[in-house]
Amino acid sequence: MVERTVRIGSTHGLHARPAKLFTQAVGASGAKVTVQKTGGSPVNAASILAVIAQGIDHGDEVTIVVDGGDEQAVLDELVELLSTDHDE
Repeated sequence: MVERTVRIGSTHGLHARPAKLFTQAVGASGAKVTVQKTGGSPVNAASILAVIAQGIDHGDEVTIVVDGGDEQAVLDELVELLSTDHDE
């Protein structure tokens, strides 16, 4: 199991489009992944509804935990997705 905290890069936060990209990458990884907004509870990162319900805004920090599969590679990919501004 590996984890990392990352700051959200998308200008409008983790809304529908960046959340979809993130949850699709989680699903494709085959790993068990949770995401947790600072001060919140961890949720299944493969669930777009759970991710959007976190209300994650630009600049918020989230912690990603990856368990199973090629954990470090999956974590690196997910961190890259979340730190990139998909609203440009």
